[in-house]
Amino acid sequence: MKSLLTACLVLCAFVVNAQDLSTPSPEGAKAYIVSPKEGDTVEKEFTVVFGLSGMGVAPAGVEKENTGHHHLLVDQDTLPATGLPMGAPPIHFGAGQTETTITLEPGTHTLQLILGNHLHVPHSPAVVSEKITITVKE
Repeated sequence: MKSLLTACLVLCAFVVNAQDLSTPSPEGAKAYIVSPKEGDTVEKEFTVVFGLSGMGVAPAGVEKENTGHHHLLVDQDTLPATGLPMGAPPIHFGAGQTETTITLEPGTHTLQLILGNHLHVPHSPAVVSEKITITVKE
């Protein structure tokens, strides 16, 4: 009986993961990083301010059309998979935050935003900021 239950749970997880859980984004929706700016040099601890146009911000778990919440990618070469909930990275801001203070080691880093729906799934099409490069001081 235990192995049957395990098999059922595995099958259910496969079926859920096979579904595309994304929600549509409106045409022209745009995520962007207000600050820092491309090429800025910052202290080890600094504030990242998120921007969004053409959509609204809502906390994770709140299903409302044309809304989502921010996720911050730090030093990531690829975007999260579409249609599935985002894991870690990126850094989740499920309470609907529009800025954060982060600490990075000295050197060159990249920052990028991607909006997630109520289930932490990227919209379709994805609402993604330009990737910016910053330098953290020694």
